[in-house]
Amino acid sequence: MSGRTARRRVLRVQVADRPGRASERSDLLAAEEPLGIRVDGQALTMTMRTPGDDLDLAAGFLVSEGIVRSSGDISSMKLCDGTTCGHLGHEGMGNIVDVELRPGLTVTPAARRNFMTTSACGVCGKASTAELFVATSWDINEDHVRIAAGWLTSAPQTLRDAQRVFASTGGLHAAGVFGPAGELLAVREDVGRHNAVDKVVGWALRQDSLPLRGCVLLVSGRASFELVQKAVLAGIPVLAAVSAPSSLAADLAAEAGLTLVGFLRGSSMNVYTRADRVLVDGQPGLTPAGRRSADRGGS
Repeated sequence: MSGRTARRRVLRVQVADRPGRASERSDLLAAEEPLGIRVDGQALTMTMRTPGDDLDLAAGFLVSEGIVRSSGDISSMKLCDGTTCGHLGHEGMGNIVDVELRPGLTVTPAARRNFMTTSACGVCGKASTAELFVATSWDINEDHVRIAAGWLTSAPQTLRDAQRVFASTGGLHAAGVFGPAGELLAVREDVGRHNAVDKVVGWALRQDSLPLRGCVLLVSGRASFELVQKAVLAGIPVLAAVSAPSSLAADLAAEAGLTLVGFLRGSSMNVYTRADRVLVDGQPGLTPAGRRSADRGGS
């Protein structure tokens, strides 16, 4: 397996000086390479990712596709290259996670992706809109966790401090799972937002910790539909993002009973759904129809 970073020579140009200056220097880049996921001897998908935590990524992807629900659904997982486990599919395509499901559990043909998933797209390869929606395993409406708004505003810095590869490259997204007491349970980095989330969900699956009741999932970018669905499938009641959610993400969050927080920056945030889980001055925030509503501003 390759490293998480790669070094290249670049031309550093500074135009603020008069005259401008240019010099060669070494720069550290976040690595991006293909990873094949194969289930029971057949290719499931090929995804572009940052190497590292590949077993977590594969396990989380299987949760996100609704293929597995618990660690007991997976009999074995191993990481190998295209020569040591290339007897069926993905030959010569780099690293492969080879998964064997428990007896009696199979992958439907519709679950197999039609082509490579890029680091920017977690739903690429789906053949129809109907395939985007995966049946949930947990009812997060039953999760009555309460999160202090003041604590939420401090969480992005905690996540940033834990991003070791971002600190050296500036080119990775991060996803972090915080426990009910506000402790950072796990953080994963990747060039793709959806990969970072799959990695933390896969970590939880392999720890036999699903559903992640009472937990908060924090992502470093925006909150898309696919990230909301991944949170719901992992049984996470709160998803917070430092940037904006999409309309479909908010719709799915409302339907599933997920608390969706966006524009979590500085001392402010927008709470789009299930605001009753967010404590403002010790009191739960209410939906727009109630006494207190979330600020609809943003930047």
